[in-house]
Amino acid sequence: MAGAKGTIVEATRSRGRLQDLVAIVTGAGSRGPGVGNGKAAAVLFAREGAKVALVDSVLSRAQETEAMIRAEGGECFAIEADVTRAADCRRVVEETVRRYGRLDILHNNVGIDLGAVSVVDVDEEAWDRTMAVNVKSMMLMAKHAIPKMAATGGGAIINISSLSALRPRGLTPYTTSKGAVIALTKAMAVDHAPQGIRVNCIAPGPVFTPMVAENMTPERREQRAKVSPLGIEGNAWDIGWAAVYLASPEARWVTGQVLCVDGGLTLLAPAR
Repeated sequence: MAGAKGTIVEATRSRGRLQDLVAIVTGAGSRGPGVGNGKAAAVLFAREGAKVALVDSVLSRAQETEAMIRAEGGECFAIEADVTRAADCRRVVEETVRRYGRLDILHNNVGIDLGAVSVVDVDEEAWDRTMAVNVKSMMLMAKHAIPKMAATGGGAIINISSLSALRPRGLTPYTTSKGAVIALTKAMAVDHAPQGIRVNCIAPGPVFTPMVAENMTPERREQRAKVSPLGIEGNAWDIGWAAVYLASPEARWVTGQVLCVDGGLTLLAPAR
């Protein structure tokens, strides 16, 4: 529901948009107090009727999301995995199908950011790690998920990119990796459309999540909120609701697209 300034209430009534579907969400825990993009998507998927596999590199983070979903009567399980490793990705997919019998949705949410650094300054190992976490993980999860989806008639994959892929701002390794996510999304959308698999991408703007909160002053947070045309702060629930749409049958004719959820920031000229 929207208030006077467009505030979204996360606990809107479920419409069963994902009823009886099975989803995997990577990065389903939050790094610190609050709700990050992966946790929000997982909770909303469950509220809309999906059974959800909650994947995180730190099991306790996934278990926090699990407790939140189970408290609302949802069905889910937490699983620890390093999604930069093929064996872990295979295990996550196989365990999900073993428990629930099928796989319909893959939400690739894992990502890291080195901060402001150029190609001159970046450490080679840090560059490789960024590409592995932000891009390779999505390829590996899709590699093992797609055959399972195809076996039951298709499915939906949602990859999380970033506004930084479209408007570079000094975060060169991150920007490069998130640009690759967009290219990967489009390529997979073409490759797997004949199998009934839709692949789309969300490019969040500067939303407030636990990942950014640790380095955010109240003044900086207010400044970020005001830079978009809407002039309000985005949060993880905004990204989660976009994921619900792209995962649902409502988006049955949508594939290979980049959905910017940014308060309109992409309408403005970049500010340096």
